[in-house]
Amino acid sequence: MRLILNILWFIFGSGFVLALGYGLAALICFALIVTIPFGVASLRLAVYSLWPFGRTVVSRPGAGVPSGLANIVWVVVAGWWLALTHVVAGVAQCVTVIGIPFGIANFKLVPVAFWPLGREIVDVDR
Repeated sequence: MRLILNILWFIFGSGFVLALGYGLAALICFALIVTIPFGVASLRLAVYSLWPFGRTVVSRPGAGVPSGLANIVWVVVAGWWLALTHVVAGVAQCVTVIGIPFGIANFKLVPVAFWPLGREIVDVDR
């Protein structure tokens, strides 16, 4: 069932578009050199937004204070509007019965889009 939902998400649930957007943001962050950690977080978001079903986000216990400080910068610069975009898209997709799983997938992307550093994306089976 996860494979079917991931394929439908990729085509109809904006998975491809989200992955392209996060990938472009990662390239920009890599080009600016100072923002490479944010580029790594953007790549993590791109992969997660490409295939969200069957995966979840967990905190990485050894992240430390620098990760928290970088997350504050992320929230100010990009995190709040990314999270808001996922909330709005999730609500819009939950309007129809068919879109509910896609809306839930967008809601799963909200915490990691808001606070990405110090988190890890793992399979649900793990």
